Amino acid sequence: MGICSVAVRGTGAAVLVAALAQGPALAHDQDKVKAQVTPESAAPGARVDVRVKGCDGTTGAAGSGAFVRDVELTGRDGGKGVLSGTTRVRQGVSGTYEITVTCDGHPHQGVGTVQVKGAGAGTGQTPTAPVRAGGGGTAPLTSAAADEAGPGTRHAVVGLVLAGVAAVAVALRSVRRRHPE
Repeated sequence: MGICSVAVRGTGAAVLVAALAQGPALAHDQDKVKAQVTPESAAPGARVDVRVKGCDGTTGAAGSGAFVRDVELTGRDGGKGVLSGTTRVRQGVSGTYEITVTCDGHPHQGVGTVQVKGAGAGTGQTPTAPVRAGGGGTAPLTSAAADEAGPGTRHAVVGLVLAGVAAVAVALRSVRRRHPE
């Protein structure tokens, strides 16, 4: 019983020492990763390019509260090159937002910022209704045609009578073929 508790305590101490020893190494990695957003100041809905330096791998991700979704970062040379990706700025946000980059299996928080202009400014406006266009100028004609009524009761009765006459003609023809005279 005593040997087991000594082994557990020894393992716990070894894990604690290893975690404390990695602290400065992780802080150093945090300092070498840097993210840059182009353009530096973007409007809601605008497209932004994110470039990250300092990651050793060839893929990663960058996220921010200002982005519509996380940016998928790709590159060729690992630590020698840059990882890059593209995303859009979320609608209805403004201010300065930190960027968190995940690469080399670790998150690197606050390695860059993105500044978003006022929520109503910029080129991020999108149409909310379709435009009246197309067909070489036929949009006014199609809207006028939509106001017309479709077939009424009179058309339905005529169609039923014609269908009945066709059914009777087919029935008489088949009876004549069965009984030759």
